[in-house]
Amino acid sequence: MKDAVSRAGMKLASAVFATKAALSPKQENDPMQADKTAGRVYEFEMKTIDGKPQKLSVYKGHPLLIVNTASLCGFTPQYTDLENLYRKYSDKGLKIAAFPANEFGAQEPGSDADIKKLCMTKYAVSFDLYSKIVVKGEGIHPLYQYLTKESGYPGDIPWNFSKFLVDKKGKVIARFGPEADPVGKDVTAAVEKALAE
Repeated sequence: MKDAVSRAGMKLASAVFATKAALSPKQENDPMQADKTAGRVYEFEMKTIDGKPQKLSVYKGHPLLIVNTASLCGFTPQYTDLENLYRKYSDKGLKIAAFPANEFGAQEPGSDADIKKLCMTKYAVSFDLYSKIVVKGEGIHPLYQYLTKESGYPGDIPWNFSKFLVDKKGKVIARFGPEADPVGKDVTAAVEKALAE
């Protein structure tokens, strides 16, 4: 019964997101701003899912896909696709950093330990998981303040599983919505291009 209610909630949340997305204007990128702020992402220090400090400068020299995630969302199965993307390209240098957030439909209510358990047991995640943060609105983390205001790809995060692709030099080069399939042609083409540069 609980699973049925959870599935119904996820379907409703996905329908709500789809409605919001249809009504939201598409954000255009600003290449000059992206160039101007290249490397800023490396200035942030985050907390891993295990509570350890981690400077994002560890990703220098690697394309990096940054994703805000949630455990009870209609898009949560994208953890599997993100893992498949990571396994396909990690030996070529791709890194993925997941930042759980609870701003959208309260779909990430658990603790870091709960999130880690779900990711490890249900989705066999091997890419980098970070502590839960705020990605929109009051209390927004400085990383997401940068990504949504200063990176050259402006606009609030609309829902869980929004994606930013950062190149080897720390420049944000692409942004994808929650509905973008991590192993779909748009994301993989951008990743392959970033790996080749």
